[in-house]
Order: sequence, then structure tokens, then C-alpha cells
Amino acid sequence: MARPVWKGSISFGLVSVPMRAFTAARDHTVHFHQLERSSGARVRNHTVSEESGKEVERDDMVLGYELPNGKYATFERDELDDLRPASTRAVEIRDFVALDDVDPIYYQRTYWLAPDGDAAAEPYALLLRAMEDKGRVGIGTVVMRNKQYLTAVRPLDGALAMSTMRFADEVIDRSSIDDIPEKVGKADPKAVQLAGQIIDALAGAWDPSQYHDTYTEEVKKIITAKSKGKTMTPPPSSDDEGGEVIDLMDALRASIERSTGRSRTGTKERPAKKAAATKRSAKRSTAKKGPAKKAAAKKPAAKKPATKRAAKKATAKKAAAKRPTRKSA
Repeated sequence: MARPVWKGSISFGLVSVPMRAFTAARDHTVHFHQLERSSGARVRNHTVSEESGKEVERDDMVLGYELPNGKYATFERDELDDLRPASTRAVEIRDFVALDDVDPIYYQRTYWLAPDGDAAAEPYALLLRAMEDKGRVGIGTVVMRNKQYLTAVRPLDGALAMSTMRFADEVIDRSSIDDIPEKVGKADPKAVQLAGQIIDALAGAWDPSQYHDTYTEEVKKIITAKSKGKTMTPPPSSDDEGGEVIDLMDALRASIERSTGRSRTGTKERPAKKAAATKRSAKRSTAKKGPAKKAAAKKPAAKKPATKRAAKKATAKKAAAKRPTRKSA
């Protein structure tokens, strides 16, 4: 049975709804322990004093914040509990904003909200339906695990969900990253058109179930094989496109051929289509060569005017030969 990680209330206006929050996501990362190679014994981390080298018990520890001068401001653990805001157990919605206006960079973790008791069922349904009708997200603050978060309460899949968020000063501004260019240069219009064709070819509906953490799946297979005394070789990497792109246009054209040459089921372009394309290309090539041959055949005809001129010269020579020669006195 799932255990609530937070218990409090969501308030909007004068309406307060008792709620419980349950984790809405799980981390499926495979975790390993450190073991001694020779004995297989677990290697554990211990809290050791840097000064004495001896292990320190939890009761002998305090919390310290390092100051600019290298010294520490120390706190007992219960001192921080006293510093928590009075609104720890309540989320007061300050604004209802459009979901599209919230950039995903602000989101952290998401929790399912459930009504806390039968009396909370009616106001829970009221808040859910009203937010669905308006398409809005409630923004407020909540304190969980000794930290205050900005939070978004929103309808999700027929229920209410609460997502902890980062405050504005926790998001690193792009201007502080030197590698990001201040001005993005203009792109070649033809390249933009080709890139648009790739986007259109890969366009589809959002379906998160079709994406898998293949790395974790392969690691688990290897773990299962090892537990049975078998060895399993990881599959070879299929990344054959990690080289440097020399020509962007060539890469775009190749991407289009790859994306349009297969259907959503992953099938490649049909051979019939390729053959038809080859025939059309051959016809165009033959059609271009035909007129060139005809032009080459007509070239000798261009010499006729020169032949006529030569004939006229020959006739003039004959006429000159027939003329009587004058005798000299």
C-alpha cells in the first residue's frame, strides 16, 4: 500500500481541501553496492572526523554552513524545524495560470493528490472540475523535507497532481553559459525547408509508453544472467552516425531518405518504388541525350555554305581561263 509523503491542504479563496500527496514517479535506475573483490563483503561508508580519524555517531553531529571566511555557522537539527514557515501543511494557491505559460524547466517532481477523508471528496471534485473547465494551473508554495518549493496543482488524467517547482533564481540564465552564442546566425532557407520535411516525416502523437530505457533493460538482463551463473555480452552499439558531419545539406537529405523511406512500423522503402524511381530517372536521362544526338547529326549540314562558295570560286577560275590573252605591243 502506498504511503503518503505529505499531508496538508490545498486552499483557493476561502475553500480549503484536505489532501494527501503520493509519489507519482519512480526512479528505475539500477543501483549497485560496493563489495570487496576478494571476500565479496559489503563496503560501507562511515562518517569519520577529519581531525581525529574516528567514526562519529549521529547524535554527535550538527549541521554547519560554510561562511566566506572558511568557518561554519552551526545548527542543531531541530533548529531548522523551527524555521519552517507556518504554511508547511497548507498550499495556498495565489494564481491560476495557463499551463502552456509554465516552461518545463521549472518542474521537479510530481505527486498525486488524494482527498484526505470523505468530507474532502466534494471540494476535491469541485477544484478538479473547475480547473479542467478553465484549463488553468494553480500556483502556490509548499514545504516538504525542510525545503520550500514553488508548486503547481493541476488536473491530470482525471485527478489532481502537485508538481514541485524551482524558483526563478534557481534557474540558471542562458546568458551565464559562455558556449551559447549571443546571436544565432541565419540558416540557409533550403536547409530549413529540408529540416522541416524531416520534422513532418517524424511527426506523431505523444505516447510515452513507446519509449523505453533500453540501457537499464539490458543491464537487468545481464544481472539476471549472472545470477544464474551465465555470462551475457552486451549488444554492440548501433550508433554508426557519431562521426563529424561534413556537409549539412547532405546530412539533411540523407535524414529525409531515412525517415520517409520507412513507415511507422519501421519497414524500409519498397523495392518497387525504388525500381520505378530508377526507371523514371533513366527516361529523363535518355530524353536529355536524344536532342543532343540529333543536333550532332545536323552539324555537317552547316558546311554547305562553305561548299557553295568553293564552287563559285572554281567557276570563276574556269571563266578566267577561257578569256583571250592580250598580246603585248
